[in-house]
Amino acid sequence: MFSADNEFSDYFVTIGIGIAVFVVTKIALKIVCSQLGKISKRTDTIMDDLLVDALQNTKGLLVVLFSFWIGTEWLELGRAELWLDRFGFFVVVLQGGIWVSSFIVGGIKHYGEKREGETGVEGAEFLWFTYLARLMIWSIAFLLIVSNLGYDVSALIAGLGIGGIAIGLAVQSILGDLFASLSIVLDKPFEVGDFIIVGDLLGSVEKIGVKTTRVRSLSGEQLVFSNNDLTSSRIRNFKRMFERRIVFGFGVIYQTTPDQLREIPGLIQSYIESQEQTRFDRAHFKGFGESSYDFEVVYYVLAPDYALYMDIQQAVNLSMIEAFAERGIKFAYPTRTVFVSGGKGGGSNEKE
Repeated sequence: MFSADNEFSDYFVTIGIGIAVFVVTKIALKIVCSQLGKISKRTDTIMDDLLVDALQNTKGLLVVLFSFWIGTEWLELGRAELWLDRFGFFVVVLQGGIWVSSFIVGGIKHYGEKREGETGVEGAEFLWFTYLARLMIWSIAFLLIVSNLGYDVSALIAGLGIGGIAIGLAVQSILGDLFASLSIVLDKPFEVGDFIIVGDLLGSVEKIGVKTTRVRSLSGEQLVFSNNDLTSSRIRNFKRMFERRIVFGFGVIYQTTPDQLREIPGLIQSYIESQEQTRFDRAHFKGFGESSYDFEVVYYVLAPDYALYMDIQQAVNLSMIEAFAERGIKFAYPTRTVFVSGGKGGGSNEKE
């Protein structure tokens, strides 16, 4: 470090610059953290909180080393300058990695805790993602440092790529489920407590894990789905239903008069509209069946509760039975009319 090109006073200047950089850096960090802390209290976003936490994770030793490096820039050190610059780059990358790691991992943990409080998803499941984030951050930092030392990292990157492909093929199924779990957590096609149907299987979601999702069926057994299978399947989520569309039909016998047929849609409408949390859509005489005049009715239940829907449908059915009985309208049931020839007399008998 000592060189004939440097005067004795230059070393005092170097020390002074180092101390000044250290003091200014610490003061600047304190001011920035203080101001960001005040801002974070007035905002709902988590980004400023994460930034404050990252800056507070500044290492004092690294600040000292950084200040020392900046101070030495005043001196003429010959070949040693190259190594000091590499040392300074190492310090900057190391502290930068700490900041980025703190910011990203803190965000993942915060999201995991939030999801745990909202849906019961275990925050421990997010540890996998923090490990992956740290691995990626420090791998990039390592490659930057090695490259700065003058080594060609292209071969190393290629080797890591080939190794990564080999490992990826070996654990393809596990990685597929892992990233499918991440997709479920971020995209939220369903959450713990939701009632879902996947193919011909249905039940309430109990737990969303790293590899599998567990569902409790209506008959009591636990169904275990691979996360990768779930993300590639069509899922029907009944918890997200805001209202329920109901379509039902019935028939009346062919002896029903035209006036009675015209009256039926209005009757059905009045019965549906008399129920709370319903919205009538339509009721029509839609066609001719084998043994009946067929009607189709559509209405909405303004809540997803299945028991509520059944209570409303039951009330409408009972009202129809009572009203039809009063008006002499009969519901149809399968019948067949047979005409029997009377032989030579040409007469015939009609039987049902």
